[in-house]
Amino acid sequence: MKHAPAALTLVCAVLTSFSALCAQQQPQDIRARYERAAQLLGSVVEPLVHRAEVRPEWPTPDRFWYRVRTPDGHEFITVDAARGTRERAFDHEHLARTLTEVTGTAYSPWSLPLERLRPTQDGRGLGFELDRRRWECDVVAYTCERPATAIEAVTNSVMSPDGRYAAFRREHDLWVRDMAAGGDVRLTSDGAERYGYATDNEGWRRSDRPAVTWSPDGSKLLTFRLDERGVGDMHLLQMAAGRPVLHSWAYALPGDSVVPMHEWVIADVDAGRVVPVQAPADHQRSSSCCGRLRGDAIADTEWSPDGRQVAFMSVSRDYRDVALRIADAATGAVRTVIEERGEPYFESSGGGRGVPNWRVLHDRSEVIWYSNRDGFGHLYLYDLATGTLKNRITEGPWLVVDVLHVDQAGGWVYFTAVNREPGRDPYHRHLYRVRLNGQELALLTPEDADHVITMSPDGRWFTSTHSTVSRPPVTVLRRADGGMVVGLEEANVAQLVATGWTPPEPFTVKARDGETDLHGVMYRPSDFDPSRRYPIINHIYPGPQAGSVGPRTFSAGRRGNAQALAELGFVVVQMDGLGSPMRSLPFQAYYHGNLADNGLPDQIAGMRELAARHPWIDLDRVGIYGHSGGGFATAAAMLQHPDFFHVGVASAGNMDNRGYTYYWGEKWQGLLEPRNDGTDTYTNQAVQLAAANLQGRLLIAYGTMDNNVHPNMTLQLINELIRHDRDFDTIVMPNRNHGFANEPYFVRRTWDYFVTHLRGETPPREFRIVQ
Repeated sequence: MKHAPAALTLVCAVLTSFSALCAQQQPQDIRARYERAAQLLGSVVEPLVHRAEVRPEWPTPDRFWYRVRTPDGHEFITVDAARGTRERAFDHEHLARTLTEVTGTAYSPWSLPLERLRPTQDGRGLGFELDRRRWECDVVAYTCERPATAIEAVTNSVMSPDGRYAAFRREHDLWVRDMAAGGDVRLTSDGAERYGYATDNEGWRRSDRPAVTWSPDGSKLLTFRLDERGVGDMHLLQMAAGRPVLHSWAYALPGDSVVPMHEWVIADVDAGRVVPVQAPADHQRSSSCCGRLRGDAIADTEWSPDGRQVAFMSVSRDYRDVALRIADAATGAVRTVIEERGEPYFESSGGGRGVPNWRVLHDRSEVIWYSNRDGFGHLYLYDLATGTLKNRITEGPWLVVDVLHVDQAGGWVYFTAVNREPGRDPYHRHLYRVRLNGQELALLTPEDADHVITMSPDGRWFTSTHSTVSRPPVTVLRRADGGMVVGLEEANVAQLVATGWTPPEPFTVKARDGETDLHGVMYRPSDFDPSRRYPIINHIYPGPQAGSVGPRTFSAGRRGNAQALAELGFVVVQMDGLGSPMRSLPFQAYYHGNLADNGLPDQIAGMRELAARHPWIDLDRVGIYGHSGGGFATAAAMLQHPDFFHVGVASAGNMDNRGYTYYWGEKWQGLLEPRNDGTDTYTNQAVQLAAANLQGRLLIAYGTMDNNVHPNMTLQLINELIRHDRDFDTIVMPNRNHGFANEPYFVRRTWDYFVTHLRGETPPREFRIVQ
């Protein structure tokens, strides 16, 4: 392709709004570039990676199975850890034929929808769930008998570990269904509107499933009565023919005097009684980031193995004071074991929003405790009876991410950590073990890569999948001491590479202080030409509970579809600035109390440094985009740094956290307090107050049914932009909730906005992205 004259290049770099003139610089067919970009969207390229993901299920202590994606479909693999063998779980073609004959439904050998595989006791057979029935098939003779009855499913329930009971909510009370005998048992009878049992409502997230934590033997459960009486309502209008439909629910905001509170109770299902926990009501807080729920259990709760005691964490409204408490399941009596105050907040997970890292070791009468008291997240050992510190378990200028397993008998704790291995990416997770007395710390995953670890239930084995942003995953099975057992999978990326896909390029730059290293990744178009100059676009998610890049694992389509956007003729960057997790407490809390900072000075410093290294980066054409917290950061960038950012696409942003869920804002911004001058402690983060500063092109988008980040915050920004007579663009997504960022229409309109206003080209009209 011939290049435009230098004079024209200069004109286009400066006057990008002259689209007709600048289009002459890029005679390449724009539609062809759109078609190419559409083939690099995450939804398209992720399925082209095979044998990459291993999720082991352990039906017995020494054997597990997993399902892995292949070019043909899916393959089931069984592994004997003790023998170190790996093989197909069965003859897929033979079993498919057998099931087709027995059921009358055609099954493909490589798309068998089998769940919960388990070998039969005689070793000849295989049990599994299919079509809501529990099957057993002889995989020697390949015979199957159709089960007479279907598996009973209880809608919106949480099963006990032994499968005896299904806990569910009916109106405002907690019930269980006896899965063997049948029949429903009512555990509570005094639940009321906004004062119900096991209610799962965190404002921004709601569910009809009950909030419970089952004891290991399935005889008891811990839950709470959620007191939402007097909590303010949030409202949304659902688009409909004729009158719209009003949706209202309790949703607490920063500064509210009445907020949801948890009143703990223990339900003894076998005995049919409910025991109130003798402790003050707790705030709706987790010691690691935000709400109380973690999957099928309540975060910060842990039963003793015998079900006689249950531990839970109490967290103050300002997130500073925490207390570990132990409740007697029979009487509800409570004692406090450990108390700690953190500044500016307490955090119990290195990942910022992971599973809290404290563990009660009942067999040893000890507690593993996680704290950032020295600036880095580390483990400490406490005496369970007295609550006194016995010793540090870990220390140093690195941090523990997740505690994965504790071997109480052997005195070991297994955990992932980052930034301990010199010369490696500080975000790469490795698995370690250390004695509970702090001795014999050992690295168990030697590869220079990020690791995804799954421990066996008894902790004797673990699977390790290691990869980098540019190196595909390899999965192996190791012993608890790190010794290799057997290789499991090596990712097949042949189909991905055949598309011309290229991985992002890691880079390191300095933060705003000129000293702190920041790490990111860069995406360039496949036809990159270093003799040309490219607009640069920043894809941002500022945290503080997460970062822009995300895990450093291999991903064909990383968040934000950055590679697809780059294909349109941009350099796209993602970097984790100050204020994001996985480095240290001072790093993560850098702009605590001023959320509008968003790490933007670090993004600017990083892009300036990249442009100084690479003459093909054009800082006269800078864009930024993001969703949710990234939408908030994008709006802040355009209004607070208008001399640097020229074009932005901000979607579903929490533009003023006085209107966002109270527990998120109150952790990262602090409690809302009024000031004498009529402002308050949240005034500095309200981006609409800087609306008059807009100079560039800003596209704002929101979903009208966004029950996470309410559109009211975006409307306040729009109102201020109108009041100051500023030009901007808006996309309203009717009846969409928070998750519209990857909807094809919105992706295409984002592309159009950057192509038009950063490249000065006319995008293909109404280009259709097919997914």
